[in-house]
Amino acid sequence: MLKALIRNRLDAMERDLHYDLSYVRDVLDIDLGAFLRFARVGKFSAYRRDLPLDVWHAAKLAAAMFEDCGPCSQLMVTLAERDGVSAQTLRAVAQGDDAAMSGEVRLAVHFTRAALAHDLRADALREQVISHWGRRGLLTLAFGMVSARIYPTLKYALGYGRACARLTIAGEPLAVKHAAAA
Repeated sequence: MLKALIRNRLDAMERDLHYDLSYVRDVLDIDLGAFLRFARVGKFSAYRRDLPLDVWHAAKLAAAMFEDCGPCSQLMVTLAERDGVSAQTLRAVAQGDDAAMSGEVRLAVHFTRAALAHDLRADALREQVISHWGRRGLLTLAFGMVSARIYPTLKYALGYGRACARLTIAGEPLAVKHAAAA
């Protein structure tokens, strides 16, 4: 009975977000307890304090793209668009166009990419992040990075991963630059 209710909710989410949740159904079919634990990630993923909405979404998109997961990156775009993030900002992040990003978005995206790559530049960028948004802003970025990675990682591990080559932003298809190449 509980699994049927969960499946109905997953169906509704798929329709609303235009996002394939087959991998989540797989988790549910394998182990209800594991699914219930995994479902808690959503609250963790939604944590946002002391960061502007566009900065938060840009960093999460950069993190999802770093994982090379097209559907997860597209979901980040969809959620950002629903929250009113400009198509210009999303295009800039997707294409690695630093000149088209605001200074705040650029700082968050550069920090996100450096931290995920374990690049030494992350240390100096972290200090800039703390100076600009405080430690809670840094925590928000860190949670965004981790949560944006967990879904693509699980999908690839379960055999559902897809590479990111194109996103749709403001209804227009856009070829993207992979984060590792940025």
